[in-house]
Amino acid sequence: MAKKVVASLRKEGGRNYTKCIKMVKSEKSGSYTFKTEILNNTEIKDFFNGKK
Repeated sequence: MAKKVVASLRKEGGRNYTKCIKMVKSEKSGSYTFKTEILNNTEIKDFFNGKK
């Protein structure tokens, strides 16, 4: 799947996007899960600060 994401980000205008991976702890079980999103470069700080 990573190959598809990389290939789509190399298209025209793709340099404006970044794949972000954040580790989130579950309140119920205490285990960690990973949240991944492809975001515009201007939204990265909001994603990691929990505003998105």
